[in-house]
Amino acid sequence: MLKFYYNPISVNARRVWVTLLEKQIPFEPILVNLDGDHLSEDFTAINPLQRIPVVIDNGFRIVESLAILDYLEAKYPTPSLMPSEIDAIATVRMVEMIAVNELQPLMIPLTKLLVGLKVNPDKIDNALQRITTIIQFYENLLAGHIYFVNNQITLADIVAGTLVTSLPQLGFSLDTYPSLKAWFQQLEQRESWQQTSVKPEMIAAALPNMRAILDKR
Repeated sequence: MLKFYYNPISVNARRVWVTLLEKQIPFEPILVNLDGDHLSEDFTAINPLQRIPVVIDNGFRIVESLAILDYLEAKYPTPSLMPSEIDAIATVRMVEMIAVNELQPLMIPLTKLLVGLKVNPDKIDNALQRITTIIQFYENLLAGHIYFVNNQITLADIVAGTLVTSLPQLGFSLDTYPSLKAWFQQLEQRESWQQTSVKPEMIAAALPNMRAILDKR
């Protein structure tokens, strides 16, 4: 059975977790605590980069969430989370890349502030301005649609969704983005989203570990 190394507060792990559930792939969840388990010799042997998520499928190891998603889509194509049309594929990739390469790094200073670390106010302002640009781009791309492509959930929704849906917790309101807010609500109704949602008490318990990890970044 496929092994999935994860932690519930990890956004990177959550996008893989949601994908596994959406595709109804049987898997063995293996919790990696962030209080040092990810630095242990045993886990380092699995992933020398000491990061989650990791998937091992029939002895084949994959690290990095986007690579894992591509693998799952290729090996377990039904139900599909990637469209077949050229422009639709490009849209999915575009949304994914903007989320991971642009939005996710911008959320780090906001998360640092949330866990009680000091952050330069100018850095916060710059991050919020750039996030606003990205969110408006997503809003225009959705333009009243249920999902980003063909009104069906794809990897674009999963990758962007696991990040965007965290923004309100960081003080960024989605109230002025009606299409994005409706999309957010649609995702929250999915069973995969509900199963992987992080409870407030889990976040509270993880704050010391989050603070220690972020303090090094």
